[in-house]
Amino acid sequence: MTICVKQKDWIRAHVFLCMLAYYVEWHMRGKLAELLFDDHERELAEQTRESIVSKAPRSEAARRKDHTRRTSDDLPVQSFQCLLKDLATLCNNQVYWESSPDAHFSQLTMPTDLQRRAFDLLGVAIGM
Repeated sequence: MTICVKQKDWIRAHVFLCMLAYYVEWHMRGKLAELLFDDHERELAEQTRESIVSKAPRSEAARRKDHTRRTSDDLPVQSFQCLLKDLATLCNNQVYWESSPDAHFSQLTMPTDLQRRAFDLLGVAIGM
């Protein structure tokens, strides 16, 4: 039995996956805004905007983050990609003994303060 997939179906699948990835990133950026260089108090800054066609203002908190490169909790501010790379260093190690192969356990690496805060903002529990 041969399955024939048309090129049009591959393109549709690719577009769907790209849209899904952008949607997930959009939600993550919204929740992680205080750790990113993004303006997490945009609504407050919009109130000072003189005209709808004028340049969008940055909030005081965002300007402070840009200047100090730290959050109000003294955590480092990063780009979205750098934060993802930082979160990727958290891993779950499986520990086995050579003398007793049936005895094993999982050991989660210790999360940094930044990783803890990011997972808290995302609403994800770290299995400690």
